[in-house]
Amino acid sequence: MIQVVLDTNVVISAYLNPDGAPFRVLKLALTGLVRLYVSLPILAEYKDLLTRKSYPLDKRRAALLFSAIRSASTVVRPVSGLPLSLPDPDDAMFLVCAEAAKADYLITGNTKHFPAKWKITKRVTPAAFLAVWYAAHSKSEYPKE
Repeated sequence: MIQVVLDTNVVISAYLNPDGAPFRVLKLALTGLVRLYVSLPILAEYKDLLTRKSYPLDKRRAALLFSAIRSASTVVRPVSGLPLSLPDPDDAMFLVCAEAAKADYLITGNTKHFPAKWKITKRVTPAAFLAVWYAAHSKSEYPKE
């Protein structure tokens, strides 16, 4: 099974637009068709951004989404420290999580924030990931909207 780590922008985009590629990627994770990995800092960031007042989010719906993500995720405990300089140092938590999980993909809308590849993990956009997933699976396996 394909193993993934989702950047927070994918989760927020999925929440805000149920017709976009980020939503379809998140749906694959929530239905168990891909294996989603997180760390405690990533979960904290998801929760913080889903409950932040500056987004037009319904608190109940955001809480339900966070609960679903938490239930569908495998939590890893990455080793801290990363011998790599990133444009946003806070993004390091996604790479160390991907490394600890031995994730196949780090899915992000901010491709300039991450290297194209880190160890065995490839950085891809939600649309590029969906293309890979569709190529590996029949469309009958894709969750219906």
